Amino acid sequence: MPLIPGEALPYFENMIYLPMIVSVLERDREAIEISSFKLKGPYINIVERALKSVRADLKETNTYARSKNMKLIKNGKNGTFTEYTFIHSGYEDKRRYLNVRLRNRTEELINVYFAMAGKQSIKGAATT
Repeated sequence: MPLIPGEALPYFENMIYLPMIVSVLERDREAIEISSFKLKGPYINIVERALKSVRADLKETNTYARSKNMKLIKNGKNGTFTEYTFIHSGYEDKRRYLNVRLRNRTEELINVYFAMAGKQSIKGAATT
């Protein structure tokens, strides 16, 4: 029987991916701001809406983690893998994630958040 309950795993993964997404989107927003785009506003707006959603999900994840006595520790990174320790109610589980998988999953999630941000803007345009 696994020591870490199955319902906790998505929260542990959120604790890995969501901070990465925030970091990437903040760097992208800065790059857009200094770029030579003629109309920066729409790009910045979609990044800002995505960031708002990611931060809300991260807050929810952190609240859940505190309530369930969960902790994530990044143990180290080599050229191929990053190792994390999941701690849940005193039990530890070490997991290794392929760095390419971390990058690809982060990209997938950014696409999801951009799609959600795009739907928000369409709703806003239809109501005005």
